[in-house]
Amino acid sequence: MTVTVDINVFLDVIQHRQPHYAASANVVSMAESRTLSGVCPAHALTTLYYLIRKYVTKQDAEAAMDRILDNFQIGSLDMAGWREARSLPIDDFEDAAIAATAKASWSDFIITRDIAGFAGSPVPAITPADFLGQFPANAA
Repeated sequence: MTVTVDINVFLDVIQHRQPHYAASANVVSMAESRTLSGVCPAHALTTLYYLIRKYVTKQDAEAAMDRILDNFQIGSLDMAGWREARSLPIDDFEDAAIAATAKASWSDFIITRDIAGFAGSPVPAITPADFLGQFPANAA
């Protein structure tokens, strides 16, 4: 199974955000153990680096980038993919880019805590907790 992971899930893990940390960490762990194939949208890398660097250290930001690069496919969009993102009925362009990345990478789901933001997505969105509840055999 292939899933595209939203930035908020990575931030839950990196920042140990409660009460979301456990479920999000389990999803990330599943990608790291290759229990599932995880996709990180390419545009998320710069946003994650910026946020981590701003609130903790450069070393933490670099370690987070290495962890993602070592364990996730990086989903990139070409011109057609960005145009598709623009055409999706999703208000937030960043969410639309994630949805287009999920479609381009043949993801089965987008793992996010912002289900409402993906109402117009061609790929269904699911929370980390709900994903783990529906697919317990995949849980690490």
